[in-house]
Amino acid sequence: MASKPGRRPKPPPEQQWEELLTFQHFQKTSLSRHSYGYAQGTMRALIESEFSRLRGITYLDHAGTTLYPQSQLTRFMDDLTKNVYGNPHSQHISSKLTYDTIEHVRYRILEHFNTTSEHYSVIFTSGSTAALKLVAEAFPWSSASSENEGSRFCYLSDSHTSVVGIRKIAEAMQVSSVSLKPEDILLSEKSNGAVYEPACETPHLFCYPAQSNFSGTKYPLSWVEMLKSGRLSPMTTPGKWFVLLDAASYVSTSPLDLTIHAADFIVISFYKIFGFPTGLGALLVNNRVSHFLQKTYFGGGTAAAYLVGEDFYVPRKSVSERFEDGTISFLDIIALKHGFDILERLTGGMENIKQHTFALAHYTYTVLVALRYPNGAPVIQVYSDTEFNSPEIQGPIINFNVLDDNGDIIGYSQVEKMASLHNIHVRTGCFCNTGACQRHLKISNETIKKNLQAGHICGDDIDLIDGHPTGSVRISFGYMSTIEDAQTFLKFIITTRLGKADSKLPFQVTPGETAAVTGEPVVQDEWVNKHETGKLGQEDGLLQTELDKSSMTTKETDFHPPATKPGGGLQIPSLTSAATLDGRLPKFTITNIYIYPIKSCAALEVTKWPIGNQGLLYDRNWMIVNHNGICLSQKQEPRLCLIKPLIDLHRKTLVVTAEGMDPIDVPLDENNEKENQICQSKVCADRVNTYDCGEKISDWLSKFFGRHCRLIKQSSNFKRSANKKHTKDSSHVTTASLSLVNEAQYLLINRASVLELHQLLNESDENGTKELLPMRELIERFRANIVINGTQAFEEEKWEEISIGTLNFLVLGPCHRCQMICIDQKTGQRNQDVFQALSASRKRKVNFGIYLMHEPSDSSSSCFLSVESQLLPVLKDTENHS
Repeated sequence: MASKPGRRPKPPPEQQWEELLTFQHFQKTSLSRHSYGYAQGTMRALIESEFSRLRGITYLDHAGTTLYPQSQLTRFMDDLTKNVYGNPHSQHISSKLTYDTIEHVRYRILEHFNTTSEHYSVIFTSGSTAALKLVAEAFPWSSASSENEGSRFCYLSDSHTSVVGIRKIAEAMQVSSVSLKPEDILLSEKSNGAVYEPACETPHLFCYPAQSNFSGTKYPLSWVEMLKSGRLSPMTTPGKWFVLLDAASYVSTSPLDLTIHAADFIVISFYKIFGFPTGLGALLVNNRVSHFLQKTYFGGGTAAAYLVGEDFYVPRKSVSERFEDGTISFLDIIALKHGFDILERLTGGMENIKQHTFALAHYTYTVLVALRYPNGAPVIQVYSDTEFNSPEIQGPIINFNVLDDNGDIIGYSQVEKMASLHNIHVRTGCFCNTGACQRHLKISNETIKKNLQAGHICGDDIDLIDGHPTGSVRISFGYMSTIEDAQTFLKFIITTRLGKADSKLPFQVTPGETAAVTGEPVVQDEWVNKHETGKLGQEDGLLQTELDKSSMTTKETDFHPPATKPGGGLQIPSLTSAATLDGRLPKFTITNIYIYPIKSCAALEVTKWPIGNQGLLYDRNWMIVNHNGICLSQKQEPRLCLIKPLIDLHRKTLVVTAEGMDPIDVPLDENNEKENQICQSKVCADRVNTYDCGEKISDWLSKFFGRHCRLIKQSSNFKRSANKKHTKDSSHVTTASLSLVNEAQYLLINRASVLELHQLLNESDENGTKELLPMRELIERFRANIVINGTQAFEEEKWEEISIGTLNFLVLGPCHRCQMICIDQKTGQRNQDVFQALSASRKRKVNFGIYLMHEPSDSSSSCFLSVESQLLPVLKDTENHS
């Protein structure tokens, strides 16, 4: 049942918030007593012994994947180090050990679901999706003919994408597919109106989830027996119904008894239960129907005998051996044994897990629906078919959107970014369940198609289109979730949504409560404030000296009204200069120029700097990667901002410094590139060719971070094209090349925009005005290349292009901000106030700054950007007609 925005009860008095958040209050007011924790020990002891890596993290995406306990890994690794497991398709001793262990795991799986090998067979697959596909390909579909209407594939609209995909296989077999809304089949169940003709043997397949992965609704397992007996029929088409039960979400936190609910096919995914191993699932096949499955392809290990030159093939006898093509993932299967053992030891069984996780979900739901703005409007819109009254009909999943005090939805991407600042891990989107998403959010088929045309696809962060949501936020609990997890999440919602309206809330989430533990002391840093002291810093002086000494011809960037474009190009007639708005010429001036030689590391501020073919020379030419070659950013490693790179153009050297470390030099050029290791890396999904900068700098970085790191540089002969999504004219894309930046060559911010945000952050409190964040520190957090003196806040978002002297830049669009703006660039410490204030002021999208792309001129002369150069913007054409 979704919460009703129309109701406007008064919010609880301030003194009642604290009581509302206590679990004891929930237990007193709840109609039923729910069990929290396990008899085997306290939750605190469980977390400390098995999940210490969660310290400082609130993980609420157990429906996506739950977390593995430390003892499962320890026992599994101990097993592997003490035993030799060979390929199970051989006959030697180690092979026999593997085969016997796998068979034991099959029995253990069946025992977990209260059945035996006499009734069910276990077919291992690569996951629940592969299990669903196996049923679709092997089901004995009957095509329509003059004698009968043929088979039907019917599925609940509240189904995972992998279920809906079966219809394409059915379509290839000329079989019709039909989706049913949950209310339709529930109505059919009540009326008990089925069409049952024992003489008709046409096979039909009905698939439904035991638990919705979207809302956590548990659909009746009694449907299995009713469908098979003919007392319930999804359609009026005569025939025999087989039941495919998608149990992947359900069995992660609930027991399933197959002696009572004997579905024909059950699909499960083991990482949903144990967290490890991933990429392993199973199809449980009722032995009464196993002979119906028809197989065409056969792979290694599935044949009893076959001939190469003749169509002769005899499958193995057991259904498991017939359908497990190739060598199964036997080491992962061995890990399952330890998973079952540890889960039983830690919790006492699935019934205890069901009660524990539901208690947390019920508690959280109860508080969420009680949250109100001062005007009585609800803070949360919950998408549910239940009121969380019983674990028999509701799983530990809460799906919702956050509302503002006008009842408008706040985009899920914005909520997810805010949660990340508090180290709260939630899931957002439609969760591979478009049917449930459409039903609960009231999204029509036409809207889905329009959203696709507008650029929205499944899994992206486009959360609002024309003010309407494209998805929602989901939190879910696992067996190791605690009341503190739930309370941290609730405090986050209360603080971010009600904190400004009610400054006396008893709970305020502070960075220390939810900040990740890095295990490393924070290194304090000293910043040379060049402009406030009125003097150039030592590094800047060195750079300026080297620039003056350089033999490159300088093209001055003084102000020139652009009568023509660089290279003699004509002005675009559809654009209007900002100078024409009020008859005078506004002066926008560059106040700061920053380059970031090493991606995500500290800025290097300069007063004059050359422009290369990828942006400012040497801007983001290097990046630091971990032991797997994955680029590190301040999101994962905030201490990157403490690495200060300097560039000595005279010595052609990158000097890397950090407090407590001796400076280290890295060559600017690539003379030794061929001698170093060439590798491929990824930046924002783009493949980039890089080379390794050697062991010396790797050891330096590894010592600083306390883990293995390497420095890599983009290869000079590699061209990375600008992203087409930023510009309407694709002709510009071919001329623009990117370094290791995320989106564009340049990022520009406006001091007037920063000032507006600065004033929001430094609002007066009851005791007077207290400056929370100096203006300069706020500018540094946005990590721009160009900072200008503007006249109005956010006027830069109206620009189509800008000119700086003879240089011309296209505006590619706004910069969508992430959590990095909450990292103090001097200390590496997180503070979520900046993102929260920006989110509140920008309303729907957290945009700040604009991306620029340089349009190179025909001249071969080198170009420079200089502080105090003037900038001339050109407004978007739409502004001329507004």
